[in-house]
Amino acid sequence: MERKLDPTTLVRPAIFCQALLQAVQVSEERRKRRKRDQTPDQLGQELKRWILEQVIAADPEPEEFERWLLELVLRTPGSGGLRAMCQEVFLEYQLAQHDPDFRTWLALGAPSADKPAKLC
Repeated sequence: MERKLDPTTLVRPAIFCQALLQAVQVSEERRKRRKRDQTPDQLGQELKRWILEQVIAADPEPEEFERWLLELVLRTPGSGGLRAMCQEVFLEYQLAQHDPDFRTWLALGAPSADKPAKLC
């Protein structure tokens, strides 16, 4: 069973990224059921998963998160895709800081509208 998070703890980038990683994994399960070629989707999700794992391991301070992501991009050769995905992660982080509904949805494990949520 996956652990549910307290939405108020998502202010910390590493905890936010744990919740977002869980959402990516849920999305991955849905992606596997689609019939079209999903190679580009898979590549993007793998890159996002790698970024989230790096953030979780480094556990940057909230006020340093944007700079930390920029440094990750700058020290990685050929980082165009990485830059775009870091930007997406940071925008999602900002959204979670300002939208309690998004924060709650992530904390609940990113339940899909087409699948009933698990009860604890």
